[in-house]
Amino acid sequence: MSDHEQQSAPRRGKALDALTRAERKVFTRPAPKSAKAQVKFLLTRAKGSTKALAERLGVSRRTVERYRAGTLTTPQKRLQAALVEETESEWQPQVRAQAREQATTSSGMMVEVTAYFGFTCTGSSDDGRIRTITTPISPTYARQILELQESGATEEDLHPIVAEAITESYFTEWGTRADGLRADFTHVQAIEFLF
Repeated sequence: MSDHEQQSAPRRGKALDALTRAERKVFTRPAPKSAKAQVKFLLTRAKGSTKALAERLGVSRRTVERYRAGTLTTPQKRLQAALVEETESEWQPQVRAQAREQATTSSGMMVEVTAYFGFTCTGSSDDGRIRTITTPISPTYARQILELQESGATEEDLHPIVAEAITESYFTEWGTRADGLRADFTHVQAIEFLF
């Protein structure tokens, strides 16, 4: 792959990757690790179609058949990454759905973000600066964030909602102080969600 192709490949973004990691942390059993086990699992999801799985992984049908039979055991890095990603994205859908449902109806989520926070409000406020903030997000905001993720939102679409959730929870303490404060964040260095 050329440098140009690598640069033009779409990047998911830190918040979207963090949501994916949070979902995968709720697994109750580990996903298959060997290439043979991953291929067998993915074939069950593809209803046994080696053609469909080969297209999904970007390899030939014969390659899929060889991994299923165990004659090939050590995939190249690109195929290994595709196997892990596809397996984990399909693994335990009911467990992920339950965690998402609980987050959107009762428990909400936790978020930890390290970013540059700037503020607007009536009156005075601290100047913007890099902060690391860990705070709960209400089920209402968790629902909005997860719906945006499901609809294919970009990183830029998620940031305002996450910033609003952090403002409500952390800076205004659910509306008990700093009336009218609005926090925005940019230059995200790290972000993690937890169901």
